[in-house]
Amino acid sequence: MSGIATTSSAIAAVTGVKCTHCGLDVPPALVRAELPEQFCCHGCETVYRTIHECGLERYYELRDASTDQRVRPEVPDHAFAEFDDPAFEAVYVSRQPDGLASIELALEGVHCAACVWLVERLPVVLPGVIESRLNLRTRVVHVRWDPAKVQLSRAAATLTHLGYRPHPARGAGVRQARLRDERRMLARIAIAGFCAGNVMLLAFALYGGVSGGIEPQFESLFRWMSMLIALVSLAGPGSVFFRGALAALRARAPHLDLPIGLALLIGGLGGAVNTIRGSGEIYFDSLTALVFLLLVGRFIQQRQQRMASDSIELLYAFTPSLAHVVGEQGVRDVPVEALRIGDLIEVRPGELVAADGTLESGHSFIDASLLTGESRPVEVGPGGMLSAGTLNIASPVRLRVESTGPESRVGRLMRLVADAAERKAPLLALANRIALVFTIVVVLLACGTFALWFSRGADQAAEHAIALLIVTCPCALGLATPLAMTASIGRAARRGIMIKGSDALERLTHPGVIYLDKTGTVTLGRLTVVDWIGDESARRLAASLERGGRHPIAQALADVDAVVPEPDSVEHVTGAGVRGVVEGRDVVIGSADFVNRHVRTTRGDFSPQFTRAAQEGLTPVAIGVDGRVVALALLADDVRPDSRQVVERLRRAGWNVRLLSGDDPRTTRRIGERVGIAAKDIFGGVSPERKLEVVSRPGERTVMVGDGVNDAAALAAAGVGIAVHGGAEVSLEASDVYLTRPGLAPILETIELARSTRRAIYGCLGASLTYNSVAATLAIMGIITPIIAAILMPLSSLTVVLIASRAGSSLREECR
Repeated sequence: MSGIATTSSAIAAVTGVKCTHCGLDVPPALVRAELPEQFCCHGCETVYRTIHECGLERYYELRDASTDQRVRPEVPDHAFAEFDDPAFEAVYVSRQPDGLASIELALEGVHCAACVWLVERLPVVLPGVIESRLNLRTRVVHVRWDPAKVQLSRAAATLTHLGYRPHPARGAGVRQARLRDERRMLARIAIAGFCAGNVMLLAFALYGGVSGGIEPQFESLFRWMSMLIALVSLAGPGSVFFRGALAALRARAPHLDLPIGLALLIGGLGGAVNTIRGSGEIYFDSLTALVFLLLVGRFIQQRQQRMASDSIELLYAFTPSLAHVVGEQGVRDVPVEALRIGDLIEVRPGELVAADGTLESGHSFIDASLLTGESRPVEVGPGGMLSAGTLNIASPVRLRVESTGPESRVGRLMRLVADAAERKAPLLALANRIALVFTIVVVLLACGTFALWFSRGADQAAEHAIALLIVTCPCALGLATPLAMTASIGRAARRGIMIKGSDALERLTHPGVIYLDKTGTVTLGRLTVVDWIGDESARRLAASLERGGRHPIAQALADVDAVVPEPDSVEHVTGAGVRGVVEGRDVVIGSADFVNRHVRTTRGDFSPQFTRAAQEGLTPVAIGVDGRVVALALLADDVRPDSRQVVERLRRAGWNVRLLSGDDPRTTRRIGERVGIAAKDIFGGVSPERKLEVVSRPGERTVMVGDGVNDAAALAAAGVGIAVHGGAEVSLEASDVYLTRPGLAPILETIELARSTRRAIYGCLGASLTYNSVAATLAIMGIITPIIAAILMPLSSLTVVLIASRAGSSLREECR
């Protein structure tokens, strides 16, 4: 066997063996030269076997054609028994009149169209499942099944074996309501487009009749048909503008719906009167096109706003759906919704804590970085407090439940997120701020035009006044902001910068105070070996012993480039370290006290390095080999390569850069000094609640950059919240901007993009107002007739589209 292992390792090192399922590299220790298929993990092997047993091999063809991205699936050994629990069903499952049941499940590992194809084959794989529909954008699958034929737990297990671990999707009712609203909006756009297209066809015939002649009966027919179709457009899809205008009047808060509604009303009434009279311009082609274009612009705006779901729903994303309750008859799995205060639950290594509580038995290390920002695991023992959403790393523990769900710490933190988001007043768009002045000026000009031409006849005066109202209709004004924002947000998305709303871009145009979280933002978010002191050959032995460990220290020590041998034996000592035999040599790794108990002598004096570690907030790990301490590893969450450069450039751009972290103040100070932040602007040991207070200080333009649950409330409360690559899902939802590329350099791009977008919006508004001013002057002078006004009105919209399409295109190459 050792010969095979050696051969396999050599093959892997030389040829780079790829996994048969995911295509990623196979670790040398897992290469099996005698087999045709090679797998990088047990999960890939399980998924590969399941796909082939079910006859779904076409998945690989579709995957290779649709994406180059490769994902290693996680296939836990879990039966999903809690999915069949009545408490779980009451919360998540919908029963239908025909006896079927349905549920929405959020899936891990979905990344391309081939995943959609595979997930939607679930009814073929598992009899009893009626339907499986997957939304690729949200990664939520809607499953409908017959409970009499198959249990939900079997469907969940089958999805897991296909490579997509399911979780109950919370907030399904909210998503369904949003989906209904979106469908109604699309229906309005479809009706408006149908009306505009047909009226335009009739308008071509009428315009052609002006020069070539048209029989009176056909002219009258076409005019009446245009009026009837336009009436459908104005009374149906266009009614949203009339309702908006009435609401603006009632609230005494004018916005663009007011001048738009006025123009639609005057134009529609004028056209109807002229249709009944049989003479004069009818405007219906311009009015229906206006309704269609404005609805499209509004849909784009609302679609961007819907991208951010309600943050309060995310509190459950950081607690598992399952808890292990300890009872008189042993340990049983129940859904977290069934937990009650006083229950005793077990938390196993690698699992998230399901509820807040007091530890009753066991010792372990807890990763609380998402909640507190502390980069190093915290040791816990009996009597210690555990919070829902933290990760148990080392050993099984049991705790007594004290609070669950919304009453847990993560639940309270999410309420702070929701409250902060509601308090953040939406920035009133510039177009809306000038709506009142625009409306008053246009109405006064129309009245003045009517009075000026009244001496030549009421008909002529009315035509010139209506021409002015039509030609100055604020269609371009209403399209300027959403189109420019859409163009900029689209360009940002192609650069890996996801922007949720236009207000964030406008706030970023004014320098202020930018707060940077430390763990995972300025730093890499994981422990790495920053200094190795002593025997270099011991590093390979330490990596062998720590390979496969869940503890962050083990993962840091195991991260080496060399080929690592298999250990002969391994013994983990909770809270102290690990010891074992590698290639016949006794190896011990851990704290200084633990290692000194297992060695006889020390090669060199490492005391200065321990003193340095204490001063700088580093984590020292001693390594002993064959009875002697031979090396010392200093671990830390290291700084991202671009952090110092970004800080310097932000400061040159006028921003006051500060470091705000929940980590140890000594560690925070060391990191802050390394990236060039002044000591007075470095704040360590800050709780999530304190972060919220800091970024909410009145009178400051604040930007918060973070990645964890502990940053979520501050991200929501700040003027602009920016979540960095790799951050927790709640930070992504609470933020205004999400960076999908690692590092801080995309922040500079986002700020430059904001400035470019502002220039484009001002250009759009300037062009629109200039056009309206010139057109209004010509209409007052009588040069523009109603028919010319109807033709010219779309030109301002076209100009805005051209200018808006260039928004963000001037982003300098140096910011990339």
